[in-house]
Amino acid sequence: MYNIKKYICGSPFETNAVAENIAVSDKLPCYINISENDRVITYAMGKEDKVYGLGEAVRGINKRGWIYETYCSDDPMHTETKRSLYGAHPFIIVDGEKLFGLFVDYPDKVTFDIGYSDIDTLTVTVKSADCCLYIIEGEALTDIVKGFRRLIGKSYVAPYWAFGFQQSRWSYYTSKDVQSVIDGYRTNGMPIDAVYLDIDYMDGFRDFTVSDERFPNFKEFVRSAKSQHIHLVPIIDAGVKCDDSYSVYTEGRDNGYFCKDKDGNDFIAAVWPGKVCFPDFLNAEAARWFGMKYKTLTDMGIDGFWNDMNEPAIFYSERQLDKAIGKIAAYRGKNLGVYDYFGLKDTVLGLSNSAGDYSSMYHNVNGEIVCHDRVHNLYGFNMTKAAADAFVEIAPDRNILLFSRASYIGMHRYSGIWTGDNQSWWSHIKLNLQMLPSLNMCGFLYTGADLSGFGDNATEELALRWLALGIFNPLMRNHSALGTKDQEYFRYKNKDIFGNLLKVRYALIPFLYSEYRRAIEDDDLMFRPLAFVYRGDKLAEACEDQLIVGDSVMIAPVYEPNALGRYVYLPENMMMVRFKSDREYECESMAKGHHFVEIPTCEAVIFIREGKALPIVKAAANTDEIDLNTISFITNNDGGEYVLITEADKRTIKYRSTGEVYV
Repeated sequence: MYNIKKYICGSPFETNAVAENIAVSDKLPCYINISENDRVITYAMGKEDKVYGLGEAVRGINKRGWIYETYCSDDPMHTETKRSLYGAHPFIIVDGEKLFGLFVDYPDKVTFDIGYSDIDTLTVTVKSADCCLYIIEGEALTDIVKGFRRLIGKSYVAPYWAFGFQQSRWSYYTSKDVQSVIDGYRTNGMPIDAVYLDIDYMDGFRDFTVSDERFPNFKEFVRSAKSQHIHLVPIIDAGVKCDDSYSVYTEGRDNGYFCKDKDGNDFIAAVWPGKVCFPDFLNAEAARWFGMKYKTLTDMGIDGFWNDMNEPAIFYSERQLDKAIGKIAAYRGKNLGVYDYFGLKDTVLGLSNSAGDYSSMYHNVNGEIVCHDRVHNLYGFNMTKAAADAFVEIAPDRNILLFSRASYIGMHRYSGIWTGDNQSWWSHIKLNLQMLPSLNMCGFLYTGADLSGFGDNATEELALRWLALGIFNPLMRNHSALGTKDQEYFRYKNKDIFGNLLKVRYALIPFLYSEYRRAIEDDDLMFRPLAFVYRGDKLAEACEDQLIVGDSVMIAPVYEPNALGRYVYLPENMMMVRFKSDREYECESMAKGHHFVEIPTCEAVIFIREGKALPIVKAAANTDEIDLNTISFITNNDGGEYVLITEADKRTIKYRSTGEVYV
């Protein structure tokens, strides 16, 4: 059971984050204090209080001890000192002397000081007193999650094929490059369902175009890929190239669909193509116009997209560039000391994503001119909503894969997200794990990190360890940056091991998809921290590197180099399963308590809870060929029933303790 109360401060901007209408209350709970003209919220935390949530954020599952900002930020260096990443998800759960959830519905920066300035005080600050506060109270952590998830609405349902393995890289320059990737996986017996097209598939980085030179007869190429059970997934960027010969630009310009500057002229900045304009996605007419442009690609057979650079990312604006050049010129001929040198360096670094640029953009929202500063976190949300709304009209009979980089609470109803431009760092394997439940709390269930890391160079060992976790990411995509070492799995020396671990994923797809759909239907978590399942067990509550998947499985990936294995805490008796491939695995009963488990890189190790079972099928080359008639169960009980959810329906499958299925 849960109870939700809504409080209004000032005159909030309508974000559309909330899907359920809640009556306004006139008095905050006595344990919440609000001061400084309704801008600062404080709560006195108990010594043992834990704080969960914030979706896409650094550090652990328990967020206590750091300061966070919910502000969509284009920053690929996801170190533990960062305060904001690509998504803005201002929802937390406080678990301790009081148990409650707090959602600060505010489209600009929200600062959560969770015991950073004062170890025992939670302080939440907004820039202006114009926000909606929602307090969710309940008896259990899952009550708070369910209450919040019902408040913000049902999560997006990705297509079944999008649970297959997907390969990406910036950049596959030609259709021949893409076909060679497909061939590399197929000839090595590795399952795969999708290959991505990064910015170089376009004609001069123009959205909704395809280079005839590099991708001739694109519609036929899409058809050919589908005949090989491969979906092609192109990128769409927020910036529209300024080019008088480009119809998307001229239409946007002539109809006033772009964001403006203070003088009412189109706001111009630079991204991949150089100078661009940004569609005004908060303008309903402009949003519909841009969304309908996806039809160019859906008509060619495309059924998946990833929206990028939609914080929005800005390399520079002419105004800021002129200022920077003037500052740099002043240093010419000087003997630069330490402060001059750092001033010079910061001048260049400050060109990207500057506050000055964001405060120079304006939106037309139902006839009201609104500075971008006030609504920054809604830009990516509304870009992605524009696409999702258009798909209802242009592809009514198709379930389109859609996910985004920037996001805000509420966007989960329209798409998934990936966690942005991470690095090939061991710490980012753990960060991938820890973001999963935090994102689930905020409604984002179709999510994942770039496996092996986007930036830097992935070693074979790191790629294998990350793959063992990636088996469980709903969005299972290997993605890497231009100039980094190739990291397609078939290129490694031990490619047979990579192939076997991919087969484990395909053996588990019916289970993973079922648990994903169940979490959507029940407004629940697909990934649970141990604290949510074993509340009162202090060791489980303190565990930050193990998760419960669905209701039956625990995962505990290795995330350190040169490791023989890792220590695992079992809060109950469990059955350990060592997968070497879809049909090659070993089971071992293990008692509650601490264990050191040896885990070679050729294995994916999971733990089945007491009284539970795990359904598996025979792996296939792609999701189209998964045969549910091959289903069996690995059991840690005496037999029972499992409700399997498919794209079309649900079916109840009965199984014996020996694992076989019976009717």
